[in-house]
Amino acid sequence: MIISGMSGAGRRTAMHAMEDLGWFVVDNLPPSMLLDLVETTRRNGQYLLAVGLDVRTREMFDQWPRVQAQLESHGIAWEICFLEASDEAIVRRQESTRRPLPLQGDGSIVEAIDKERRMMSVLRAYADLVIDTSNLNVHQLKARIDHVYGVGDFTSTRFQLMSFGFKNGVPLDADMVFDVRFLPNPYWVPALRPQTGLSEAVSSYVLSQPGAAEFLSGLESLLEVVAVGYAREGKRNATIAIGCTGGKHRSTAMTEAMTRILRENGFQVSILHRDLGKE
Repeated sequence: MIISGMSGAGRRTAMHAMEDLGWFVVDNLPPSMLLDLVETTRRNGQYLLAVGLDVRTREMFDQWPRVQAQLESHGIAWEICFLEASDEAIVRRQESTRRPLPLQGDGSIVEAIDKERRMMSVLRAYADLVIDTSNLNVHQLKARIDHVYGVGDFTSTRFQLMSFGFKNGVPLDADMVFDVRFLPNPYWVPALRPQTGLSEAVSSYVLSQPGAAEFLSGLESLLEVVAVGYAREGKRNATIAIGCTGGKHRSTAMTEAMTRILRENGFQVSILHRDLGKE
């Protein structure tokens, strides 16, 4: 597993999460040593290897096609996870740490981000999974890594269902986005306003509305078809985002309900409420 991405997007957090899951983790390995490392870990009985690469490993981007061919010729399965974040999120995080970006030098942080995006574009194009961390905290990012790379059935598609609020932006890394703002908003019910979609009262209110059951049934049928196709194409992970205005009531309740349905049907599902608590 290659873990890469933009500086400030959470690569180290992701690598720590991989380590917690039992992967053998190495950071910023020179590309010429990758195949030797794989063979060494194999001999030691370790078959889960994660290698972190950032913009400082510049030669990797040009050498990746050759490295990829070497891995495949030795029967080694590989994937790339690329961590992305908006310019605003990266600037905010770097200012809080008071550390310059690797390519910043005497220039501005915005110029460094632009230069890094251009340099990383080749590796990003090869990525099997792109995670946008702009609106994720470290715990939410760890949860996503746990879902994707934790021990489990690697032959079938695993779903992560994510609730979100449109006012905080659409998740850029979602494979599918659904809008449940067609349902009445519990925000306008005084007794329900301070509660969330995790409460029984809000959940019952949302699920009892006209169209809610039909939406869940239709989404269930769609995902069953999609899961078969994804598995056939080798796509093991899919993120399904369900949004309402703020991500507090409707999307949370519907995401919880859809998760229960999919689990009852035997799917591997994790859940993430991206914007809960931000309202």
